[in-house]
Amino acid sequence: MEAELRDRVRRLLAEHDPAGTDPAAFLRARFDAGLAWVHYPVGLGGLGAPRALQALVDAELAAAGAPDNDPRRNGIGLGMAAPTILRHGTEEQKQRFLRPLWTGEEVWCQLFSEPGAGSDLAALATRAVREGDGDGDGWLVDGQKVWTSGAHTARWAILIARTDPDLPKHRGISYFVCDMTDPGVEVRPLRQITGEAEFNEVFLTGVRIPDAHRLGAVGEGWQIARTTLNNERVAIGGQAMPREGGMVGVVAATWRERPELRTHDLHQRLLKAWADAEVARLAGERLRQQLAVGQPGPEGAAMKLAFARLAQELSGLEVELLGEEGLGYDDWSLRRPELVDFTGREAGYRYLRAKGNSIEGGTSEILRTIIAERVLGLPAEPRTDTDTPWKELPR
Repeated sequence: MEAELRDRVRRLLAEHDPAGTDPAAFLRARFDAGLAWVHYPVGLGGLGAPRALQALVDAELAAAGAPDNDPRRNGIGLGMAAPTILRHGTEEQKQRFLRPLWTGEEVWCQLFSEPGAGSDLAALATRAVREGDGDGDGWLVDGQKVWTSGAHTARWAILIARTDPDLPKHRGISYFVCDMTDPGVEVRPLRQITGEAEFNEVFLTGVRIPDAHRLGAVGEGWQIARTTLNNERVAIGGQAMPREGGMVGVVAATWRERPELRTHDLHQRLLKAWADAEVARLAGERLRQQLAVGQPGPEGAAMKLAFARLAQELSGLEVELLGEEGLGYDDWSLRRPELVDFTGREAGYRYLRAKGNSIEGGTSEILRTIIAERVLGLPAEPRTDTDTPWKELPR
């Protein structure tokens, strides 16, 4: 299989010279050659090959200077929407959405959290009401979503909404694909501590979604959402990185290049953080090997938890190392960035931005509960609302 993949890469490069081909056209050709996600089925960007062989393809193309998609710009699409559509979508949905998603021509966002349903996501109140009874029927959606990263640049959104308020909260939810350009979709920026508005609040007023854009059966939205959430945690915390990749590399480089900043206490803390980062990196590699033969499970919560802790610890260590210099921040004006460039910014930005790592993608408190119950098998916390109809729950 490795020889076949190398041959496919050579043919792709021979037919589409990276130096003279439009990047989008090259990415489309790469998808069609089955070299986008090699473990996906033939015709959907893959070859049905082992997931582990993706690293070989990526390395060969990177060595040739080939363009690649940017997960910083479309991370929700690549890390969350795509695997959910692959597992739960119809053939028509897979054919329509996966190719432009992978090439970055269509950016995705996630309409999950609400002002009254964050950590308790299943309590969501956005309603989807069926209209019509023929082949052209659809859904009328009303509600509000919040903390929607990239909604201002997204064409599509993965959306969960309540379709039956008479059922308990986990059982009355359905999963949809929402066109962010449709009438009734309003995106408003939410300014964060960095001054930027990476995320938004989204108001849905009489938004019509065709039934063809529903993923899975009516009422199965929570089970499908768990697929998305498990993939989200792996996408955030389980990314493939070289040794000293990410924040630990930034701080270690400053330590080596600026000996005048060193102290014994900071040295000891950096050594411990470096060891923790290496343990997390190796654990992430083991997790990706497990994913080669299955779907992400609750173990991804541990990776995301470790990522958040390390990012906050290292960004704080960097500010202490730099002293007054680390407190500088260039611009608090409101901006709506297309991507989050965490390591390419100044220390002050990294320190402020890292505060959100323990909230986004599942709060650290919720992740600890998931690890305790679903990984370690500890007794579950008492719950009194699992069998109560959603409409009877206090809000």
